[in-house]
Amino acid sequence: MSSGDDSSSLDGASSTPFAPLVTVVGFHHARGPEVETWFGVEDGADPCTDFSWSLLPFMALSDGAHASEEDFSYFTLLRPAADFQPATSLFGISCTRQLDASQLLNRPADVTRSTVQKAVVVIADSPQFFGMLRERLSIVTQAWFAQRDFTDVEILRRFQESLADEKERGALASDANRDQYLGMSLRELIHEFKWQTLVLFKCCLLQPKMLFFGSRCDRLCMIQFSLISLIPGLLRSLQDCADPDLDSYEKKLSRPSSLQSSNRSSLLSFMGLPLQIFGKGGFFGPYTPLQQLDILADFGTKSYLVGSTNSLLLQQRDRYSDILINLDEDTVTITSPSLRSALALTAADRRWIDFITQEVNETWDEANPSRPKTLQYIGSEEFIRSQFEAYILGLISSVKYHNFLASNADGSKGAEDPAIDFGLDWVEAWERTENYRMWNTHTDANLFAVSEPKHPCAGGLTMDDVQRRISEQVKELHLDERFAQGREMLGRNLAVGREKASTMLNRLYADVEYLRESQRRRSDESKPPDTKSPSEKPQAQYPVDLAKASQTMQSVGVKASAYVSSWASWAGEKRKGGGWGAAWGRKPKTASDPASPVKQATSPRSSRAPSMDDFANNRPPTQASFSESILAKTSGANPPEHH
Repeated sequence: MSSGDDSSSLDGASSTPFAPLVTVVGFHHARGPEVETWFGVEDGADPCTDFSWSLLPFMALSDGAHASEEDFSYFTLLRPAADFQPATSLFGISCTRQLDASQLLNRPADVTRSTVQKAVVVIADSPQFFGMLRERLSIVTQAWFAQRDFTDVEILRRFQESLADEKERGALASDANRDQYLGMSLRELIHEFKWQTLVLFKCCLLQPKMLFFGSRCDRLCMIQFSLISLIPGLLRSLQDCADPDLDSYEKKLSRPSSLQSSNRSSLLSFMGLPLQIFGKGGFFGPYTPLQQLDILADFGTKSYLVGSTNSLLLQQRDRYSDILINLDEDTVTITSPSLRSALALTAADRRWIDFITQEVNETWDEANPSRPKTLQYIGSEEFIRSQFEAYILGLISSVKYHNFLASNADGSKGAEDPAIDFGLDWVEAWERTENYRMWNTHTDANLFAVSEPKHPCAGGLTMDDVQRRISEQVKELHLDERFAQGREMLGRNLAVGREKASTMLNRLYADVEYLRESQRRRSDESKPPDTKSPSEKPQAQYPVDLAKASQTMQSVGVKASAYVSSWASWAGEKRKGGGWGAAWGRKPKTASDPASPVKQATSPRSSRAPSMDDFANNRPPTQASFSESILAKTSGANPPEHH
């Protein structure tokens, strides 16, 4: 491939073609991450030694990669100047996978852990075709692991040869010349960050120290590439991003002398795009391991855009960042007060980004987030890019007009300043950056004559803006979903609560009954017999022999019957003999008192069987026998007659 072909594929890059390299990085239980083999280099050559890539193993095997089945890492490498070749930036992409050590067909002796972790890495001179390369790298890595024999590397050798052949034939040049963007789709970026997407975009242009944090390295890197791809042409001009000392882009930069308004590339070049945010003092590291922190703290590093999966950086975020984007918590924290005031969105800014967010949300498809469900232009990737391109053209044109008004204050009285809609605080902060200095130096002062100096949604705050913001904020609350979930959850909780309450009451009732029964038993056992009231039925303290008690009752009845019978016989004999018994109980009859049928039917007291009351009332105090007392009374009442 000729140098001219290569320069067309990468503006400002080295004119010497760079064939893609493939390497394998493994994790050794004692030595840690290390490069195992290279493909695409001369025998015995080691690019890590030749180019001082000592941190390559740590970039390829990211922290936390073991937590997922497959993970990707994106990083930048510096290729030093050599043999009349200027220093430039190279770009790496790695695919990390794991395999259970017990599944290896030939397990090496130095494999002592239960799993084997390796990464297949591709190093190229441009990240533009990484979107396509990512899929191929994933397939190759998966096929290599499926062999279960890491000594068989033929598939990796052939993979590198195919990449080199495509590079030599210029098959990748068409992808490089085209806006072949990589990373997370812009629809996902807008859907996730909403109005904060514009905050991050304007923040990039101010060149602060931006730190992205996330546990998934793949997503961490994709968001950064998506963000910088919003600056037209920047992905084709990253030759200085791997080291803060690189400055080849500005050295080759010149002011455009012609303009073809019908040619988009000519228009963008005449307007001074791309805005080079990774020039002198800038650094870009999609994934930056902890071993590379020294480059962030170096005095020559003025700004950077980096990502990390290690939470230790969160503890030192004030030192290493002006703005922290935590992807795990979906939060944006601006630690610099001056940066916070500059990034405050104006009413026109908010109106513009809310319009794009609304279009994305209305065409959102969960099954295919990168494409609108209507399959129309509105809300698509191309729509979003064209909107940001119109925004940045209006921005730089308005700033040029703002400078014109400032330099011609007397002749421009009454003219409105369009830069107000972009935020004067932000404009003042941007004018202090390196990319502004570079852009302002190499562009015409009358750019506003080519592109209209106007915000896409110019104008102050209106009632429609207020209503739109309130509507968006209400939507963000997801009240309908929360109410539906709340009703469903409430119904389930009521049913469960009713069942639990019933079970609890039943158990409580059973416990109370058991307690009462236990107390009653203890009271009965502890109460003495003589303390019982007369009204209570006596309770036997000892077991009762019913058979013995029945015999005793029968014996008493027999004895009582025999006694009464003997007494009746004796009394009958006395009555028959005409003795005391004949007159016992009689009263003299008178004429005035004839015998009454009632009295005749009533037996005398003496003829009735004696009752217990008679015994109690008439028992003599001398304790004489029953027969003696009767005879004494009879003899006293009717003395015998002597003839």
